[in-house]
Amino acid sequence: MKKIIVRGPALSRSGYGEQTRFALRSLRAHQDRFDIYLFPVGWGQTGWLSDDDEERRWLDSIIQKTVHHQNNGGFYDISLQITIPNEWERLAPVNIGYTAGIETTKVSPEWIQNSMFMDKIVVVSNHSKEVYLKTSYDGVDQASGQELKDVKCETPIEVVNYPVRDIKPEKVDLELDFNFNFITVAQWSPRKNLENTIRWFIQEFIDDEVGLVVKASIKNNSTIDRYQTNSKIKDLVLECSKDKERKCKIYLLHGDMSDGEMVSLYQNSKIKALINLSHGEGYGLPMFEAAHNGLPVVAPNWSGQNDFLYAPKKDKKGKEKMRPLFANVDYVLKQVQPEAVWPGVIQQDSFWCFAHEGNYKKNLRDVYTNYGQYQKQAKDLKKYIIKNFTEEKQYKKFADFICPEEEFEIEDWLNNLDVKEIA
Repeated sequence: MKKIIVRGPALSRSGYGEQTRFALRSLRAHQDRFDIYLFPVGWGQTGWLSDDDEERRWLDSIIQKTVHHQNNGGFYDISLQITIPNEWERLAPVNIGYTAGIETTKVSPEWIQNSMFMDKIVVVSNHSKEVYLKTSYDGVDQASGQELKDVKCETPIEVVNYPVRDIKPEKVDLELDFNFNFITVAQWSPRKNLENTIRWFIQEFIDDEVGLVVKASIKNNSTIDRYQTNSKIKDLVLECSKDKERKCKIYLLHGDMSDGEMVSLYQNSKIKALINLSHGEGYGLPMFEAAHNGLPVVAPNWSGQNDFLYAPKKDKKGKEKMRPLFANVDYVLKQVQPEAVWPGVIQQDSFWCFAHEGNYKKNLRDVYTNYGQYQKQAKDLKKYIIKNFTEEKQYKKFADFICPEEEFEIEDWLNNLDVKEIA
């Protein structure tokens, strides 16, 4: 059994928080291989889990176990670091980095450099892997002064997608005026493109009885954040409807919501489709959750979501091919906006996708007027996801990459050898 220390925002309500919990669930599903320890870190100003359930109690117990272990020497066989790669470091004989945040066309030089500290890297989508492997930089060897050309990541990288989780819906009281509503789920940031998501929605449906539920925050789930988020939405609504009476409605959902409450949103009979108009996703967990609950998705076909929004369909000749089962919004790749640049994370010279306004509006209208077609697509996609993204498959794939079963077979064989003393 390997002692493994997991460092990540396990108690954070964030994408990286869910990623950390997925890693811990994977290791826990294979406890015959792993003796699990946890060092939780914060994640920006996001809120923390308040749930009092079996998993939270287990997380608390392994945190306490880690404190005791640290006070008694604290040796580990493996470190699993679930952060952005410029925070990776060598903490154990074997070090594994696990990251999601690759939403552009290249990673930063720091990520390439820190990948050399890792023995393995896990990412959440094929987009993330491809960008990591394709990025290269020229540099200078600090020890010899020799010029280096096309320095790339040489560390083995594996893709492990998120699984479908069986979560019981918990009722959320929504007072929606209309029977047809879209939903979008995002943290307000340049990458998520919420301004245009909302603005273009209002412009398209200003004369229609259609709603948009916006589950959003700016930094966290505080009262001040709610006020600021609400003010942003009000400003957009006033901008778009100052010269014309508006029929469509925007609803803000703000604050902590459990996994069960989020599932109930996706299964609400009045919520018909999810919109994601972000410039790029490492994976796109809200889209995945909506899709495996049978909700049609409106999004560009670029970045992490392509791993689960496509499914095999047969053509007229009976040949199977992966096809998009969602409302596919046209886009162009352009350089990231200055306000989105994040030194060491989002490169100034990198690109990401910009959805086409007219095609976005066209897709919204088509989903509204031809809903049956998209509902059927969503049902087909749901069946594909439920079959191919099971917890058993994803947990095993993750655990096998961290430490393959074969290593334990060899360990057992060595431990069971009948070693006789030589006279």
